[in-house]
Amino acid sequence: MNRTSQYQFTIIVPIYNEAETISRLGKELQAFLKQAPVSSCVLLVNDGSTDNSLGGIRNLCSNEGIFFLSFEKNCGLSAAIKAGIDYCESSYVGYIDADLQTSPMDFNLLLADAADYQLVTGVRANRNDSGWRRFQSKFANGFRRMMTGDEALDTGCPLKVMQTPAAKRIPFFKGMHRFLPALIMLQHGKMKQIEVRHFPRLEGKSKFSMRNRFWGPLADCIAFRWMKSRYINYKVAENNL
Repeated sequence: MNRTSQYQFTIIVPIYNEAETISRLGKELQAFLKQAPVSSCVLLVNDGSTDNSLGGIRNLCSNEGIFFLSFEKNCGLSAAIKAGIDYCESSYVGYIDADLQTSPMDFNLLLADAADYQLVTGVRANRNDSGWRRFQSKFANGFRRMMTGDEALDTGCPLKVMQTPAAKRIPFFKGMHRFLPALIMLQHGKMKQIEVRHFPRLEGKSKFSMRNRFWGPLADCIAFRWMKSRYINYKVAENNL
């Protein structure tokens, strides 16, 4: 039996070369699990790390309610999120980055509305990033909204909660993590946006650059427009299975 089925909420944490932050990550996740408003667990997804992240992940899994998957090789952030959703059997599934620039405690804000919305997503308030990085993010969000019409203010915010059935219906592709609001809208799902806290990165290094902040999203927007025009969406009215 998949042990996530024993919980109402599963937090997916993709990890790629984050050995320096895993100890603090574990402490913050455990603090949330102890006071979470619903029964909650954590699913760490090792995305083919080449440092000692996997060793740190295994150590964390000695604690109750913390589980892991480990890829054979690096597959990317979208693949790690997809794998977490594929292996999740709780009612709700969430996502947070391992760099702790958002806090697991703010899942409390999102979970309050999770029953009424297929996606509840954070919006980073008072961002602790450089001016150049904020500019890149603002430009990318504006371009994406123009291409998708999803109205998401901060799709890059790594703090989200989804109803698991809706998450499992999302069509996945590389770069998918940038389009979760738009992909939920393709299902005629509802989204709510809530301001969450944002913190500076204290350990490790960012995995993002101008190349994957601009050119990658540009190509993905074009791919999304193509997919949107061909997306299959149906509801069964009756059956006798």
